[in-house]
Amino acid sequence: MIANDNHSHSDDQDHTPSEIPSHQPTSTKPYANDDDEVDSDDELFAELEKDDDDLLSDLRERRIEEIRNQIQKAKDEAIESHGTYDTLRNEKDVLDVSTSTKLCIAHFAHRDFRRCQIMDRHLSQLAQQHRKTRFIKIYVEDCPFLVERLKIQMLPCVISFVDGVTVDRLIGFEELGNNDNFPTSALEKRLAKSKVISLQEAPAQRKTIYGFSDKGDEDSDDDD
Repeated sequence: MIANDNHSHSDDQDHTPSEIPSHQPTSTKPYANDDDEVDSDDELFAELEKDDDDLLSDLRERRIEEIRNQIQKAKDEAIESHGTYDTLRNEKDVLDVSTSTKLCIAHFAHRDFRRCQIMDRHLSQLAQQHRKTRFIKIYVEDCPFLVERLKIQMLPCVISFVDGVTVDRLIGFEELGNNDNFPTSALEKRLAKSKVISLQEAPAQRKTIYGFSDKGDEDSDDDD
């Protein structure tokens, strides 16, 4: 309306030139569009490069997270001491381990009993082969409350726990041939009956079969 009002005060001859200024600003638009296209291309390439960087960054972050999880898993296993045969010093530690670990084998032993020492050697070997199960030992003189509570009267006594619940009890060597020279495989099969260990989990045991068997080595150790 303002443009029309201005034109109403001019004669017809001036009308045509008066429209030229109104179009002059548009004459610069092609140059502005060229710049805009250049800017758009640059922005597009920048976005594509950013997308590539984001993709690489995402892959990198995923890989870092995987490595971090692997390291944490290894640390957790180390903290839980799977793969080792540990001597605990007090009843609280035994209760903590047996209730917080899904699979646990606890040897209640006496320092001066020879058969407890024999059991130690076999359990130490099994601990290395069955890393999903926690293997522990405690001397009965260090845990009088547990000895009373679990009614332990004969040694060696090996008790198996699953989810903190007692599922099995092996007393002495009677179920192992009632002699001191039983092979580790005999103890392994006996403990596997309660599902606290799995026979399929011990590759080292299968390898010894290639070397004829582990019985000879164990028997020679026990004869010492």
